[in-house]
Amino acid sequence: MPCTRNLLSDRRIWSHPILTFKRGRKVKFFFEGREVEAYEGESIAAALYAIGVDIFSYSIKLKRPRGAFCMIGKCSSCFMKVDGIPNTRTCIEPVREGVKVERQKGLAEIPTNGGESDVEDEEVLETDVLVIGGGPAGLSAALATAKYGLKTVIVNEHFKLGGQLLKQTHKFFGSKDLFGGLRGFQIGEELSRKVMGNPNIKVLLQTVAYGIFRGGWVGLAGKNKLYRVKPKAVIVASGASENFLTFPGNDLPGVMGAGGAQTLMNEYGILPGDEVLTVGSGNVGLIVSYQLLQAGAKVKAIVEILPEIGGWFVHAAKVRRYGIPILTRHTLKAVWGRERVEGATIVQVDEKFRPIPGTEKDIECDLVLIAVGLTPDTRLFAQAGAVMRWVPEAGGPVPLRTRYLEVSIPGMYIAGDASGIEEATTAMLEGEIAGLSVVTKLAGPKAEVIERREKLLKFLWDEYRASPLMARAKAGKESVTVSEEEMEEIRKWNPPFVSFGVR
Repeated sequence: MPCTRNLLSDRRIWSHPILTFKRGRKVKFFFEGREVEAYEGESIAAALYAIGVDIFSYSIKLKRPRGAFCMIGKCSSCFMKVDGIPNTRTCIEPVREGVKVERQKGLAEIPTNGGESDVEDEEVLETDVLVIGGGPAGLSAALATAKYGLKTVIVNEHFKLGGQLLKQTHKFFGSKDLFGGLRGFQIGEELSRKVMGNPNIKVLLQTVAYGIFRGGWVGLAGKNKLYRVKPKAVIVASGASENFLTFPGNDLPGVMGAGGAQTLMNEYGILPGDEVLTVGSGNVGLIVSYQLLQAGAKVKAIVEILPEIGGWFVHAAKVRRYGIPILTRHTLKAVWGRERVEGATIVQVDEKFRPIPGTEKDIECDLVLIAVGLTPDTRLFAQAGAVMRWVPEAGGPVPLRTRYLEVSIPGMYIAGDASGIEEATTAMLEGEIAGLSVVTKLAGPKAEVIERREKLLKFLWDEYRASPLMARAKAGKESVTVSEEEMEEIRKWNPPFVSFGVR
């Protein structure tokens, strides 16, 4: 086998100071003809990683090995052939009894099955609200609309709901209304239970929204079924994707996004690596480094190109107490290894971020953790013709929106990291605000709904975002938030080709 770890080695975490992993029953599946074991509830990528398989495919031109990076279906690094179907995102494909999995080598071949298709006839759905995304924002939005009797469909690319909450182990601050005292995965499980049990909500898992079309139609593609949805309003809570860095060796298996490592470690209970170099000292880099320590890994160092640590002092203090050096004014020069990461070279930089010759240092490691921020996933808004702005403080291209989170496409709303990078609490707040805005538009201006929405808006803008730690994110959101009157002018000069519901 071409992977450098031992096949059938067990990288699962069996003892953890905080988490208890509820693994399902054992199942057997086939990896390149060899029978291997996994647990129900794991993704194929996680199950393979757990037994030592680092390489999922090989690049098209240079045939270089590719391994896990984001683990949430936002990239192509986990593409494999599953039951003969190529380009399957194995990080969001559940393992199941008897499934046949193979690595892809180069350009995938188009499967042939005698002209027959596994896709059933297209189903037409009419609903009051379509929510795209099953993370904290999408779940909160769906619960808000369903509470007031609106028929709601929520779609999620993953085979389970919860999004980024499922990998968060820290306790949330704040009041009981904001789940204060609960850990992120507990909040995700609670919201998911409420959504699954709500009779006004139809849940479509492993389903992707692939386009928005004239007449207010939205195209959805499930595993074996296509849908045409005619909603009166759409709330897009599509989240974000992890940023990448350019350096020699950045495509080697073992170079992984911080969120990808969190998914393996906190959601599936699988150790992403034994010896780790973290790139980025923001809150995510610091928190995930600490979580790796809890899981039993050794963090060699955290490197930061800026002259100061980017995250909160409390998180930096935690890792420093364990003797982990945080090297500011340092960056990654290269990562090296034959078929997976074996080490990395770091280098000091000057005031203009240029490498200083002679300051290079080699660090042996098998995991390079990339924690350099996120980019909002706003592709659906751009495809639908929403007016977009590039806002560095928000993380990238985001649509203009009103205070009530309606974008320039009438009847289309935004919430969560897709609206600009913040964190789970603001995602849940925005999700509920967007949901209540839809209720107000479709069911009329009920006093109870308006009062709740204004209370949430006041708390979000005047209290929660008032913290100096939220200043950058707040500035980004302010720069793309316009009044109702300004939005009407924007629509006049940029007429949308599509709208939802009755204005």
